[in-house]
Amino acid sequence: MQDTRRSIFAWAWYDWANSAFATTVMAGFFPVFFTAYWAVGSSTEQGTFFLGLANSLGSLIVALLAPFLGAIADWGSYKKRMLTFFTFLGAVMTSALFLLKMGSWPLAVLYYSLAVVGFSGANTFYDALLPFVASEKKVDYVSSLGYSLGYIGGGLLFLVNVLMYLNPHWFGLADEAMAIKISFVIVGVWWLVNTIPLWLWVKEDAATEELSAREAIKKGLRLTINTVKSFRQLKTVAIFLLAYWLYIDGVDTIIRMAVNYGTALGFPSESLIIALLITQFVAFPSALAYSFFGSKIGIKKALHVAIAAYAVIAVMGYFMTKAIHFYLLAIAIGLFQGGIQALSRSYYTRLIPKDQSAQFFGFFNMLGKFAAIVGPILMGSVTLITKSNRAGIISLIVLFILGYFFLTKVDEEAGKKEVEAFSATIEM
Repeated sequence: MQDTRRSIFAWAWYDWANSAFATTVMAGFFPVFFTAYWAVGSSTEQGTFFLGLANSLGSLIVALLAPFLGAIADWGSYKKRMLTFFTFLGAVMTSALFLLKMGSWPLAVLYYSLAVVGFSGANTFYDALLPFVASEKKVDYVSSLGYSLGYIGGGLLFLVNVLMYLNPHWFGLADEAMAIKISFVIVGVWWLVNTIPLWLWVKEDAATEELSAREAIKKGLRLTINTVKSFRQLKTVAIFLLAYWLYIDGVDTIIRMAVNYGTALGFPSESLIIALLITQFVAFPSALAYSFFGSKIGIKKALHVAIAAYAVIAVMGYFMTKAIHFYLLAIAIGLFQGGIQALSRSYYTRLIPKDQSAQFFGFFNMLGKFAAIVGPILMGSVTLITKSNRAGIISLIVLFILGYFFLTKVDEEAGKKEVEAFSATIEM
Protein backbone atom coordinates (compact mmCIF):
# COMPACT_ATOMS: atom_id res chain seq x y z
CA MET A 1 0.00 0.00 0.00
CA GLN A 2 1.90 3.02 -1.28
CA ASP A 3 1.54 6.55 0.11
CA THR A 4 -0.72 5.75 3.09
CA ARG A 5 0.04 7.90 6.12
CA ARG A 6 0.26 5.01 8.55
CA SER A 7 2.69 2.95 6.47
CA ILE A 8 4.85 6.01 5.70
CA PHE A 9 5.00 6.93 9.40
CA ALA A 10 5.75 3.34 10.45
CA TRP A 11 8.49 2.96 7.85
CA ALA A 12 10.11 6.31 8.66
CA TRP A 13 9.88 5.62 12.41
CA TYR A 14 12.38 2.78 12.04
CA ASP A 15 14.98 5.48 11.43
CA TRP A 16 14.00 6.89 14.83
CA ALA A 17 14.61 3.39 16.23
CA ASN A 18 17.98 2.47 14.76
CA SER A 19 19.54 5.95 14.71
CA ALA A 20 20.10 5.58 18.44
CA PHE A 21 22.82 3.07 17.54
CA ALA A 22 24.30 5.29 14.84
CA THR A 23 24.41 8.30 17.16
CA THR A 24 25.01 7.14 20.74
CA VAL A 25 27.12 4.08 19.90
CA MET A 26 28.73 4.36 16.49
CA ALA A 27 29.47 8.09 16.34
CA GLY A 28 29.42 8.97 20.04
CA PHE A 29 30.32 6.78 22.99
CA PHE A 30 31.94 3.73 21.40
CA PRO A 31 34.90 5.66 19.90
CA VAL A 32 35.45 7.57 23.17
CA PHE A 33 35.02 4.53 25.40
CA PHE A 34 37.02 2.25 23.11
CA THR A 35 40.09 4.48 23.25
CA ALA A 36 39.87 5.40 26.94
CA TYR A 37 38.62 2.11 28.42
CA TRP A 38 38.81 -0.99 26.24
CA ALA A 39 42.02 -0.04 24.37
CA VAL A 40 43.57 1.70 27.37
CA GLY A 41 47.35 1.91 27.11
CA SER A 42 47.41 2.11 23.30
CA SER A 43 48.64 5.19 21.44
CA THR A 44 46.15 7.47 19.69
CA GLU A 45 47.38 6.15 16.33
CA GLN A 46 46.88 2.54 17.45
CA GLY A 47 43.46 3.44 18.83
CA THR A 48 42.48 4.92 15.47
CA PHE A 49 43.65 1.76 13.70
CA PHE A 50 41.78 -0.57 16.09
CA LEU A 51 38.61 1.52 15.77
CA GLY A 52 38.90 1.42 11.98
CA LEU A 53 39.30 -2.36 12.24
CA ALA A 54 36.16 -2.65 14.39
CA ASN A 55 34.10 -0.61 11.93
CA SER A 56 35.48 -2.47 8.93
CA LEU A 57 35.03 -6.02 10.24
CA GLY A 58 31.26 -5.78 10.71
CA SER A 59 30.85 -3.92 7.45
CA LEU A 60 32.82 -6.59 5.58
CA ILE A 61 30.48 -9.34 6.79
CA VAL A 62 27.38 -7.43 5.68
CA ALA A 63 28.99 -6.38 2.42
CA LEU A 64 29.59 -10.02 1.51
CA LEU A 65 26.10 -11.13 2.57
CA ALA A 66 24.00 -8.17 1.37
CA PRO A 67 23.42 -9.12 -2.29
CA PHE A 68 22.61 -12.75 -1.40
CA LEU A 69 20.22 -11.77 1.38
CA GLY A 70 18.54 -9.23 -0.87
CA ALA A 71 17.94 -11.75 -3.61
CA ILE A 72 16.55 -14.25 -1.10
CA ALA A 73 14.18 -11.64 0.35
CA ASP A 74 12.79 -10.72 -3.07
CA TRP A 75 11.76 -14.29 -3.83
CA GLY A 76 10.33 -15.25 -0.47
CA SER A 77 8.73 -12.04 0.84
CA TYR A 78 11.25 -12.14 3.69
CA LYS A 79 12.14 -8.45 3.91
CA LYS A 80 10.41 -7.82 7.24
CA ARG A 81 11.57 -11.13 8.68
CA MET A 82 15.16 -10.44 7.67
CA LEU A 83 14.93 -6.92 9.11
CA THR A 84 13.63 -8.40 12.38
CA PHE A 85 16.49 -10.90 12.63
CA PHE A 86 19.20 -8.30 12.07
CA THR A 87 17.49 -5.80 14.37
CA PHE A 88 17.55 -8.33 17.21
CA LEU A 89 21.19 -9.15 16.50
CA GLY A 90 22.19 -5.49 16.57
CA ALA A 91 20.19 -4.64 19.69
CA VAL A 92 21.41 -7.66 21.66
CA MET A 93 25.09 -7.19 20.78
CA THR A 94 24.89 -3.48 21.55
CA SER A 95 23.46 -4.25 25.00
CA ALA A 96 26.14 -6.91 25.52
CA LEU A 97 28.86 -4.23 25.43
CA PHE A 98 27.75 -3.51 28.99
CA LEU A 99 29.42 -6.76 30.12
CA LEU A 100 32.96 -5.99 28.91
CA LYS A 101 35.70 -4.96 31.34
CA MET A 102 38.57 -2.50 30.92
CA GLY A 103 41.23 -3.63 28.45
CA SER A 104 38.92 -6.06 26.63
CA TRP A 105 39.46 -4.48 23.22
CA PRO A 106 39.36 -7.77 21.22
CA LEU A 107 35.91 -8.60 22.62
CA ALA A 108 34.84 -4.99 22.16
CA VAL A 109 35.82 -5.25 18.47
CA LEU A 110 33.88 -8.54 18.15
CA TYR A 111 30.69 -7.37 19.89
CA TYR A 112 30.68 -4.03 18.13
CA SER A 113 31.33 -5.67 14.75
CA LEU A 114 28.33 -7.97 15.26
CA ALA A 115 26.22 -4.97 16.29
CA VAL A 116 27.29 -3.26 13.05
CA VAL A 117 26.26 -6.41 11.17
CA GLY A 118 22.81 -6.11 12.75
CA PHE A 119 22.53 -2.39 12.05
CA SER A 120 23.73 -2.61 8.46
CA GLY A 121 21.92 -5.85 7.64
CA ALA A 122 18.59 -4.49 8.87
CA ASN A 123 19.12 -1.33 6.82
CA THR A 124 19.39 -3.41 3.65
CA PHE A 125 15.81 -4.63 4.11
CA TYR A 126 14.57 -1.33 5.50
CA ASP A 127 15.71 0.40 2.31
CA ALA A 128 14.22 -2.38 0.19
CA LEU A 129 10.78 -1.73 1.72
CA LEU A 130 10.82 1.92 0.57
CA PRO A 131 9.37 1.28 -2.94
CA PHE A 132 6.44 -0.55 -1.33
CA VAL A 133 5.71 2.38 1.00
CA ALA A 134 6.15 5.37 -1.33
CA SER A 135 5.43 6.04 -4.99
CA GLU A 136 8.01 7.78 -7.17
CA LYS A 137 6.11 11.02 -6.53
CA LYS A 138 6.68 10.84 -2.77
CA VAL A 139 9.83 8.74 -2.48
CA ASP A 140 12.23 11.69 -2.01
CA TYR A 141 10.06 13.15 0.75
CA VAL A 142 9.55 9.80 2.52
CA SER A 143 13.25 8.93 2.35
CA SER A 144 14.14 12.34 3.78
CA LEU A 145 11.43 12.01 6.45
CA GLY A 146 13.08 8.82 7.65
CA TYR A 147 16.47 10.45 8.01
CA SER A 148 14.91 13.50 9.62
CA LEU A 149 13.12 11.42 12.26
CA GLY A 150 16.31 9.46 12.76
CA TYR A 151 18.30 12.57 13.52
CA ILE A 152 15.80 13.97 16.02
CA GLY A 153 15.13 10.60 17.68
CA GLY A 154 18.79 9.64 17.84
CA GLY A 155 19.64 13.15 18.99
CA LEU A 156 17.08 13.19 21.81
CA LEU A 157 18.22 9.85 23.22
CA PHE A 158 21.85 10.90 22.82
CA LEU A 159 21.08 14.06 24.79
CA VAL A 160 19.77 11.94 27.66
CA ASN A 161 22.82 9.69 27.42
CA VAL A 162 25.12 12.71 27.45
CA LEU A 163 23.44 14.02 30.60
CA MET A 164 24.01 10.59 32.16
CA TYR A 165 27.67 10.77 31.16
CA LEU A 166 28.26 14.33 32.38
CA ASN A 167 26.23 13.96 35.60
CA PRO A 168 26.09 10.25 36.51
CA HIS A 169 25.08 11.02 40.11
CA TRP A 170 21.80 12.53 38.84
CA PHE A 171 20.83 9.07 37.68
CA GLY A 172 22.22 7.17 40.68
CA LEU A 173 25.20 5.87 38.69
CA ALA A 174 28.69 5.35 40.12
CA ASP A 175 30.76 7.08 37.46
CA GLU A 176 31.07 8.07 33.79
CA ALA A 177 32.09 4.57 32.72
CA MET A 178 28.93 3.06 34.16
CA ALA A 179 26.85 5.80 32.52
CA ILE A 180 28.24 4.85 29.10
CA LYS A 181 27.71 1.13 29.72
CA ILE A 182 24.09 1.73 30.75
CA SER A 183 23.65 3.84 27.61
CA PHE A 184 24.51 0.82 25.47
CA VAL A 185 21.71 -1.17 27.12
CA ILE A 186 19.23 1.71 26.70
CA VAL A 187 20.07 1.92 22.99
CA GLY A 188 19.35 -1.79 22.54
CA VAL A 189 15.94 -1.51 24.22
CA TRP A 190 15.08 1.73 22.37
CA TRP A 191 15.95 0.07 19.05
CA LEU A 192 13.64 -2.90 19.62
CA VAL A 193 10.67 -1.01 21.08
CA ASN A 194 10.60 1.61 18.33
CA THR A 195 10.68 -1.03 15.59
CA ILE A 196 7.16 -2.17 16.59
CA PRO A 197 5.30 0.28 14.24
CA LEU A 198 7.15 -1.13 11.22
CA TRP A 199 6.36 -4.69 12.26
CA LEU A 200 2.66 -3.81 12.58
CA TRP A 201 1.91 -1.44 9.73
CA VAL A 202 4.41 -1.82 6.88
CA LYS A 203 3.27 -4.42 4.36
CA GLU A 204 5.44 -5.84 1.62
CA ASP A 205 3.88 -7.12 -1.56
CA ALA A 206 3.88 -10.87 -1.92
CA ALA A 207 6.57 -12.22 -4.19
CA THR A 208 5.40 -13.09 -7.69
CA GLU A 209 6.71 -16.60 -7.03
CA GLU A 210 6.45 -17.47 -3.31
CA LEU A 211 9.24 -19.88 -2.38
CA SER A 212 10.32 -21.71 0.76
CA ALA A 213 13.41 -20.48 2.56
CA ARG A 214 15.59 -23.24 1.08
CA GLU A 215 14.30 -22.67 -2.45
CA ALA A 216 14.68 -18.91 -2.01
CA ILE A 217 18.31 -19.39 -0.94
CA LYS A 218 19.11 -21.43 -4.02
CA LYS A 219 17.33 -19.02 -6.33
CA GLY A 220 18.79 -16.06 -4.48
CA LEU A 221 22.34 -17.27 -5.04
CA ARG A 222 21.65 -17.86 -8.71
CA LEU A 223 20.00 -14.46 -9.12
CA THR A 224 22.88 -12.73 -7.37
CA ILE A 225 25.15 -13.90 -10.17
CA ASN A 226 22.53 -12.82 -12.71
CA THR A 227 22.30 -9.39 -11.08
CA VAL A 228 26.03 -8.89 -11.54
CA LYS A 229 25.61 -9.88 -15.17
CA SER A 230 22.62 -7.54 -15.51
CA PHE A 231 24.87 -4.53 -15.05
CA ARG A 232 25.91 -5.05 -18.67
CA GLN A 233 22.35 -4.01 -19.59
CA LEU A 234 21.76 -1.66 -16.64
CA LYS A 235 24.82 0.45 -17.23
CA THR A 236 23.28 3.52 -15.59
CA VAL A 237 22.74 1.59 -12.36
CA ALA A 238 26.32 0.34 -12.47
CA ILE A 239 27.74 3.84 -12.96
CA PHE A 240 25.64 5.27 -10.13
CA LEU A 241 26.71 2.46 -7.79
CA LEU A 242 30.35 3.22 -8.56
CA ALA A 243 29.84 6.91 -7.85
CA TYR A 244 27.87 6.15 -4.69
CA TRP A 245 30.54 3.76 -3.42
CA LEU A 246 33.21 6.41 -3.78
CA TYR A 247 31.49 9.42 -2.23
CA ILE A 248 29.61 7.55 0.52
CA ASP A 249 32.96 6.03 1.50
CA GLY A 250 34.12 9.48 2.55
CA VAL A 251 30.80 10.40 4.17
CA ASP A 252 30.61 7.24 6.31
CA THR A 253 34.23 7.52 7.36
CA ILE A 254 33.77 11.09 8.56
CA ILE A 255 30.64 10.04 10.50
CA ARG A 256 32.32 7.07 12.18
CA MET A 257 35.78 8.51 12.80
CA ALA A 258 35.06 12.16 13.65
CA VAL A 259 35.09 11.71 17.42
CA ASN A 260 38.27 9.64 17.28
CA TYR A 261 39.88 12.34 15.12
CA GLY A 262 38.88 15.07 17.55
CA THR A 263 40.24 13.03 20.45
CA ALA A 264 43.57 12.60 18.65
CA LEU A 265 43.78 16.37 18.19
CA GLY A 266 43.41 16.81 21.93
CA PHE A 267 39.85 18.17 22.10
CA PRO A 268 38.05 17.35 25.39
CA SER A 269 35.41 14.62 25.18
CA GLU A 270 32.73 17.09 26.32
CA SER A 271 33.38 19.27 23.26
CA LEU A 272 33.22 16.27 20.93
CA ILE A 273 29.90 15.12 22.38
CA ILE A 274 28.45 18.63 22.13
CA ALA A 275 29.53 18.71 18.49
CA LEU A 276 27.68 15.45 17.83
CA LEU A 277 24.54 16.89 19.39
CA ILE A 278 24.89 19.95 17.17
CA THR A 279 25.11 17.70 14.10
CA GLN A 280 21.98 15.76 15.09
CA PHE A 281 19.77 18.77 15.67
CA VAL A 282 21.02 20.65 12.62
CA ALA A 283 20.50 17.53 10.50
CA PHE A 284 16.87 17.11 11.65
CA PRO A 285 15.40 20.05 9.67
CA SER A 286 18.18 19.95 7.07
CA ALA A 287 17.27 16.47 5.83
CA LEU A 288 13.77 17.63 4.91
CA ALA A 289 14.99 21.00 3.66
CA TYR A 290 17.51 19.31 1.39
CA SER A 291 14.73 17.21 -0.12
CA PHE A 292 12.94 20.46 -1.01
CA PHE A 293 16.22 21.86 -2.34
CA GLY A 294 16.64 18.77 -4.50
CA SER A 295 13.12 19.10 -5.90
CA LYS A 296 13.96 22.64 -7.02
CA ILE A 297 17.35 22.12 -8.66
CA GLY A 298 17.14 18.39 -9.40
CA ILE A 299 18.17 15.42 -7.25
CA LYS A 300 21.37 14.78 -9.17
CA LYS A 301 22.51 18.41 -8.89
CA ALA A 302 21.69 18.40 -5.18
CA LEU A 303 23.88 15.32 -4.75
CA HIS A 304 26.72 17.08 -6.55
CA VAL A 305 26.41 20.06 -4.19
CA ALA A 306 26.53 17.77 -1.15
CA ILE A 307 29.58 15.87 -2.43
CA ALA A 308 31.44 19.12 -3.05
CA ALA A 309 30.49 20.31 0.44
CA TYR A 310 31.96 17.18 1.99
CA ALA A 311 35.23 17.72 0.14
CA VAL A 312 35.38 21.19 1.69
CA ILE A 313 34.58 19.68 5.11
CA ALA A 314 37.55 17.30 4.80
CA VAL A 315 39.83 20.26 4.01
CA MET A 316 38.44 22.21 6.97
CA GLY A 317 39.05 19.17 9.17
CA TYR A 318 42.71 19.14 8.19
CA PHE A 319 43.23 22.72 9.32
CA MET A 320 41.10 22.86 12.49
CA THR A 321 42.94 23.56 15.75
CA LYS A 322 40.26 24.71 18.22
CA ALA A 323 37.05 23.28 19.64
CA ILE A 324 35.07 26.07 17.95
CA HIS A 325 36.33 24.76 14.61
CA PHE A 326 34.91 21.34 15.49
CA TYR A 327 31.53 22.95 16.26
CA LEU A 328 31.53 24.70 12.88
CA LEU A 329 32.36 21.42 11.18
CA ALA A 330 29.49 19.79 13.07
CA ILE A 331 27.09 22.38 11.67
CA ALA A 332 28.41 21.88 8.13
CA ILE A 333 28.10 18.10 8.37
CA GLY A 334 24.56 18.42 9.75
CA LEU A 335 23.52 20.57 6.79
CA PHE A 336 24.49 17.93 4.22
CA GLN A 337 24.62 14.54 5.94
CA GLY A 338 20.91 13.71 5.82
CA GLY A 339 20.53 15.16 2.36
CA ILE A 340 23.26 13.13 0.70
CA GLN A 341 22.07 9.91 2.35
CA ALA A 342 18.34 10.36 1.75
CA LEU A 343 18.60 11.59 -1.83
CA SER A 344 21.09 8.87 -2.76
CA ARG A 345 18.61 6.26 -1.57
CA SER A 346 15.59 7.80 -3.26
CA TYR A 347 17.50 8.52 -6.49
CA TYR A 348 18.53 4.87 -6.64
CA THR A 349 14.87 3.75 -6.51
CA ARG A 350 14.37 5.59 -9.83
CA LEU A 351 17.08 3.54 -11.52
CA ILE A 352 16.23 -0.05 -10.50
CA PRO A 353 13.42 -2.56 -11.20
CA LYS A 354 10.90 -2.31 -8.32
CA ASP A 355 10.13 -6.04 -8.25
CA GLN A 356 13.80 -6.75 -7.54
CA SER A 357 14.30 -3.92 -5.05
CA ALA A 358 15.81 -5.97 -2.21
CA GLN A 359 18.23 -7.64 -4.60
CA PHE A 360 19.41 -4.33 -6.04
CA PHE A 361 19.41 -2.63 -2.65
CA GLY A 362 21.58 -5.51 -1.54
CA PHE A 363 24.23 -4.24 -3.93
CA PHE A 364 23.51 -0.65 -2.95
CA ASN A 365 24.13 -1.47 0.71
CA MET A 366 26.99 -3.80 -0.12
CA LEU A 367 28.85 -0.94 -1.77
CA GLY A 368 27.97 1.32 1.13
CA LYS A 369 29.44 -1.24 3.52
CA PHE A 370 32.54 -1.77 1.39
CA ALA A 371 32.93 1.99 1.64
CA ALA A 372 32.76 1.60 5.42
CA ILE A 373 35.53 -0.98 5.11
CA VAL A 374 37.91 0.96 2.90
CA GLY A 375 37.38 4.42 4.40
CA PRO A 376 38.19 3.73 8.07
CA ILE A 377 41.07 1.42 7.15
CA LEU A 378 42.38 4.05 4.71
CA MET A 379 42.20 6.77 7.32
CA GLY A 380 43.59 4.53 10.06
CA SER A 381 46.43 3.19 7.91
CA VAL A 382 47.47 6.61 6.59
CA THR A 383 47.40 7.90 10.16
CA LEU A 384 49.51 4.98 11.41
CA ILE A 385 52.04 5.23 8.58
CA THR A 386 52.46 9.01 8.60
CA LYS A 387 52.00 9.43 12.37
CA SER A 388 49.58 12.21 11.47
CA ASN A 389 45.83 12.15 12.03
CA ARG A 390 45.55 15.19 9.77
CA ALA A 391 47.02 13.21 6.87
CA GLY A 392 44.36 10.56 7.49
CA ILE A 393 41.44 12.99 7.17
CA ILE A 394 42.81 14.75 4.08
CA SER A 395 43.21 11.40 2.28
CA LEU A 396 39.42 11.22 1.95
CA ILE A 397 39.25 14.07 -0.58
CA VAL A 398 40.12 11.82 -3.51
CA LEU A 399 36.96 9.77 -2.83
CA PHE A 400 34.73 12.83 -3.12
CA ILE A 401 36.42 13.99 -6.33
CA LEU A 402 36.01 10.60 -8.01
CA GLY A 403 32.43 10.19 -6.74
CA TYR A 404 31.50 13.62 -8.12
CA PHE A 405 33.01 12.76 -11.50
CA PHE A 406 31.22 9.43 -11.97
CA LEU A 407 27.89 10.88 -10.83
CA THR A 408 28.10 13.32 -13.76
CA LYS A 409 27.99 10.26 -16.04
CA VAL A 410 24.60 9.05 -14.72
CA ASP A 411 21.71 9.60 -17.17
CA GLU A 412 18.35 8.94 -15.48
CA GLU A 413 16.31 8.84 -18.70
CA ALA A 414 18.69 6.34 -20.25
CA GLY A 415 18.45 4.33 -17.04
CA LYS A 416 14.64 4.08 -17.30
CA LYS A 417 14.89 2.76 -20.83
CA GLU A 418 17.48 0.20 -19.73
CA VAL A 419 15.17 -1.00 -16.91
CA GLU A 420 12.24 -1.35 -19.35
CA ALA A 421 14.35 -3.38 -21.75
CA PHE A 422 15.78 -5.46 -18.91
CA SER A 423 12.34 -6.18 -17.42
CA ALA A 424 11.05 -7.23 -20.83
CA THR A 425 13.81 -9.82 -21.16
CA ILE A 426 13.06 -11.13 -17.65
CA GLU A 427 9.33 -11.55 -18.45
CA MET A 428 10.19 -13.42 -21.60
